[in-house]
Amino acid sequence: MNSTMRIVNTYVEYRENPLGIDVEKPRFSWILEDERRDSFQEAYQIQTAADDEYGHILWDTGRIHSSDSIQIPYGGEPMKSRKRYYYRIKVWNHKWEESEWSKTAWWETAFMDYREWNADWITPEYDFQAPKSACPVMRTEFQLTKKVKKARVYVTAKGVYELRLNGNKVGEDFLTPGWTSYNKRILYQTYDVTKMLQTGNNAIGAVIGSGWYKGELGWRSRRNLYGGREALILELHIIYEDGTSQEILSGPDWTSSYRGPILYAENYHGETYDARLEMPWDISGIEREAWFGVRPMGRMPKDILRAQECECVKIREILRPKALFRTPNGETILDMGQNMTGWIRFRVSGKPGSRVVLTHAEILDTDGNFYVDNLKGAKQRIEYVLKGKGTEVFQPHFTFQGFRYVMIEEFPGEPQIEQFEGLVLYSDMERTGFFSCSDTLLNKLYENVLWSQKGNFLDIPTDCPQRCERLGWTADIQIFAATAAMNMKIPLFLTKWLRDLAAEQFESGGVPWVVPDIYDDTYAYDLAGYTGQSEQVAAAWGDAATICPWTLYQHYGDIRILQEQYDSMKKYVDYIYHQGDNPFCWDTGHQLGDWVALDAPYGSFVGATDTAFVATAYYAYSTRILYQAAEIIGNLKDARDYRQLYEKIRSEFQNKYVRKDGSLSVKTQTAIVLALHFQLVQNEFRQGLADELAAWLERTNYDLITGFVGTPYICHVLTAYGHAATAYRLLLKQDYPSWLYQVTKGATTVWEHLDGLKPDGTLWNPRMNSFNHYAYGSVAEWLYKGVTGISIGEHGAGYRHFQFAPEIGGGINWAETVLTTMYGEIRAFWRRCEDKIDFHLKVPVNTTAEIILPVSQLESIRESGKRPELGNGIHHIKTEGAQIYIHVGSGNYNFECMETK
Repeated sequence: MNSTMRIVNTYVEYRENPLGIDVEKPRFSWILEDERRDSFQEAYQIQTAADDEYGHILWDTGRIHSSDSIQIPYGGEPMKSRKRYYYRIKVWNHKWEESEWSKTAWWETAFMDYREWNADWITPEYDFQAPKSACPVMRTEFQLTKKVKKARVYVTAKGVYELRLNGNKVGEDFLTPGWTSYNKRILYQTYDVTKMLQTGNNAIGAVIGSGWYKGELGWRSRRNLYGGREALILELHIIYEDGTSQEILSGPDWTSSYRGPILYAENYHGETYDARLEMPWDISGIEREAWFGVRPMGRMPKDILRAQECECVKIREILRPKALFRTPNGETILDMGQNMTGWIRFRVSGKPGSRVVLTHAEILDTDGNFYVDNLKGAKQRIEYVLKGKGTEVFQPHFTFQGFRYVMIEEFPGEPQIEQFEGLVLYSDMERTGFFSCSDTLLNKLYENVLWSQKGNFLDIPTDCPQRCERLGWTADIQIFAATAAMNMKIPLFLTKWLRDLAAEQFESGGVPWVVPDIYDDTYAYDLAGYTGQSEQVAAAWGDAATICPWTLYQHYGDIRILQEQYDSMKKYVDYIYHQGDNPFCWDTGHQLGDWVALDAPYGSFVGATDTAFVATAYYAYSTRILYQAAEIIGNLKDARDYRQLYEKIRSEFQNKYVRKDGSLSVKTQTAIVLALHFQLVQNEFRQGLADELAAWLERTNYDLITGFVGTPYICHVLTAYGHAATAYRLLLKQDYPSWLYQVTKGATTVWEHLDGLKPDGTLWNPRMNSFNHYAYGSVAEWLYKGVTGISIGEHGAGYRHFQFAPEIGGGINWAETVLTTMYGEIRAFWRRCEDKIDFHLKVPVNTTAEIILPVSQLESIRESGKRPELGNGIHHIKTEGAQIYIHVGSGNYNFECMETK
């Protein structure tokens, strides 16, 4: 019997039809739809084949009796390199009705073994003639005499590259290959160039910028941290219609030049481009006499090459400027209306040699003039020299800017607003979360959080995109990871970064402050008040090693990330265990504590919460995550041992910080938040501490004074202990200090400091005052979980089971979340309507949900005009206190109930 259940999307390693992967056992996932309620999968079948008509089946699971529909590993014969595999899936529902086969999909491998690389790493042969930030070109020409059936290019660089073939850019990616721990891991990209080749002469080559590899990094803007020479490795594999093949390899026959139009390119400082020096190096037939040779770099290892692991950086959005005006100082300013990361693209006409000069900044000062002091020396300057031939269009290549405002220092003629547009760059991740409600300021806060994620998810999770920093600070991402996972599909992005974290982890097990590590940038340590030279590890920073993999497991049901990162997680917890004389607390080393909290003296970076308290609380939390991860991957001995360690840490925490009356010896809001959220205090004391926190907030007019460590959890803690009204008062406060204070001041992203711009108009210390940081944006997780009530169930990794328990309050009249999970779309909505509240929930096929409604009498609930009863998707109903719990299967549910006053 045909089933009403159908497969609507299929994925391999989170992607549709991925090109160029080297995963040995890629995993299949699929999304199901069915109009009927309570629909779930009973069995599945996967077939893979060498052709899209399945004439040559390579692997067939047969009918597998299982409800699993995500992360199913390939179980066929070892895959071959550079081969396309086709697959299709069918399922049987709980009535054993059989679905149609899914639409045929595919994945294609890259090199499954690094030893298959035949090309050489090559570098321009010139030594000291080129400027240090010049962008050399390396190229070759070749001939094709037969019709091409298939062509793939595999390429990467030491530096950032733009690959061109026969006059056109290859692919839509920018700033490839991105930033990894280059001495240990370099990613290469795969492109389908079949349609770009031509019979006869062809030319291929790449221009290479310094990028993260040899460009300036860190506050001291040091260069050449990974190496001093650009390099390229490339293989073009061509298969002809007659079955023969040809390879074009980077090697000694290539040529190079540094005399191109890109005279200068640095991430922090911008790009200088002289269009008069443009040359058609990407087409065949140019004179070789003006070119240098290349030098093969035989000692450069190939075993560090890995196929692209995550989404590349792309132009994701295009913004039109909102205004063009002059400041009191007479500066010509372009206002994009949005703090963004990326480039300005402009159109211009003028005489040869005339210039366009643009400088980028985040804000205007209190007088309305262009402000760059907080950029810490990052010039963010674009200079373009015209060739003088008609309308010229330019966008940068090997830099990126964080900005809202653009000062037009030079421009031929009078600039017009329509000549400019903003190209928004970030890693090409699917947006998966949407939130909206009746409060416009709250909606704007949510949008600001999303924009800060866009601006800082540029190949790695950075702290900020504008000043001389832009580093992968570990605390920022672990704090924001859960929010990020609801906003966007981040598993590949974060997995790639976690592999670098493991690669950069010290032999001791400690995790550096930033990943990739930029090798003891002592100015960073000076800024934090530390002047030593030993390796630096801090609680809440190093805990990214445990929290980020755990977050990916929770949101995507990804057990493999726990398996892959488990050694790193364990090494980190063991590192803490061996610090100091007491293995059950962490009271040694230089800690960063509750970073930039407002409860510390003005000008201090470290909040008032005792740093040993913070460190020990995180030590306990990471140990708990570790033993839970050990249980999930089947390491039962470690699970037992680390659970015992956790209990000892928790006991030591209570002995050290919890008084006999249940109060804490450390008197800060963050201390209460951590103690409760990490479940470190005895059960009988928890409610009292939560009440104390709520009273404290009421007494201080709901001022938000917690820092990076306390802020992510404060609303969750208040809600968990019956203080949702207090959480709303904190969330919706508009005057300083608060989340919405930023919104009232015109913010379009989240600030690094709650007092970045103070009520009197003065600015925080420009040494560290970014207006695009996502750490405080972690409050958006509570918008999803608290306001609209969607959270992962205790045993529901990947949202296999989840809760819908919205907190009605704050004067909000309606709220909605749409969340695309591994199983499909969750849609949650509630609305006040006179004296009733309407609730709507869409539960994806193959999942279940617990609907928790804020009423005590079942009689007051109606679905389609009558009291809900068991059946038709409703599995269980119970009353507990002032709430009704309704356990449901998949489908759409609409309830209404009388509002409790």
